[in-house]
Amino acid sequence: MLIPPITYLKGNVEVPGSKSISNRVLLLSALSQGITTITNLSNCQDTKVMLLALKKIGIKYDLDHDNSCIIYGNPDRFRFCRKGLKLFLGNSGISMRLLTAVFSVSENDVILTGTKRMQERPIKQLVSSLGQGGARIIYQKRYGFPPIRIFGGFHGGKITISSNISSQFVSALLISSPLISNSVKISVGKHLVSKTYVDMTLKMMRLFNVHVESLGYQSFEIDQNQQYVSPGRYHVEPDITSSSYFIAASAIAGKKIKINGINRRSIQGDLRFIEIIQRMGANILWKENCIESTKGDLFGIEVDAEDIPDSAMTIAILALFAKGRTIIRNIDHWRFKESDRMLSMIDGLSQAGAHVEENESSITIHPPKKIKQSKIRTYDDHRIAMCFSLLSVSGQSVFIDNPGCVSKTFPNFFQKLDELSHRRSKSR
Repeated sequence: MLIPPITYLKGNVEVPGSKSISNRVLLLSALSQGITTITNLSNCQDTKVMLLALKKIGIKYDLDHDNSCIIYGNPDRFRFCRKGLKLFLGNSGISMRLLTAVFSVSENDVILTGTKRMQERPIKQLVSSLGQGGARIIYQKRYGFPPIRIFGGFHGGKITISSNISSQFVSALLISSPLISNSVKISVGKHLVSKTYVDMTLKMMRLFNVHVESLGYQSFEIDQNQQYVSPGRYHVEPDITSSSYFIAASAIAGKKIKINGINRRSIQGDLRFIEIIQRMGANILWKENCIESTKGDLFGIEVDAEDIPDSAMTIAILALFAKGRTIIRNIDHWRFKESDRMLSMIDGLSQAGAHVEENESSITIHPPKKIKQSKIRTYDDHRIAMCFSLLSVSGQSVFIDNPGCVSKTFPNFFQKLDELSHRRSKSR
């Protein structure tokens, strides 16, 4: 897809519901006693993957065209799944990790697999931790990676997990723990990446009637005899990472852009993105249930992005338009995402003309005097495609290969960008 230079950018944006919240609320609703009506559910590929998996094990739901979904909770459906049941989870890391833990609780025989990239994303830390609690899981191809065959047997107790790759490992253990009859203590050590996503999980579990005691993020205790109970209704917040692209575009070159549905009470840790870009010089105005962004004079800063790995990518794009260098630290877990994002981000930034210094867990971005016309390889990574589309506001066109990969989280992203710029991108 060739995106011509964007010379005008203004309007209101409705972004999809949060992918992270959508997948969690679907699973929690399915595990609950009662019926849950979910509104503003994300219509992304990851959500479709989770819904299909739930359908295959017998969870009933009614999905409407307005992104609402009624889930008929039935935790028994996660037990005694038929022998040889195989679930294809695409490249949905959250589905793979959460379902691995949940299927480990009862006697099952389930195979979880996915795309080639999914089979390159490590799951050993989660599998090993479940094994400490008695789960029997067998790697089907390569040790430490999907596909995996799950036979169940997880009975809880004291569990230790290293969580320096993904906080989703911790979220998976947390969500599965109330399903067993024993208490569970999860020790994660001193280095938990993306803590804000664990916070999200804990807040959502509490809403579904399960309490977890958190001891300074180093350990979590889940008492026995708890069960998930539906809250009745759940509204999914707009996705802040999806909002970040439009906020950034406006900060670079736009007139006023308003993002509806975002407020300071959000449970998404990526809310911190807004604070960071304000430090960079972006003009942000908070209103009751929306934010407004306008062009600002941007300058480079130093950022610890450990807890905002996805929106940190948007910060890297803003760095191209800032005065002075930008240092983004604690992003080594970029390497284990939908692509090796350390590699793919540096590739794209360099294409745009930046000089990028890479360390094991950080990058330093020296912006170019002028953005170069670029041909961006997405590595089939939705966030690479959306991030680098912002190069078009520099006055240069940008070619994005495989633009369809944005369906993973934001299927109509390019349509929204076109609407704000009041013209149409051209496919070539």
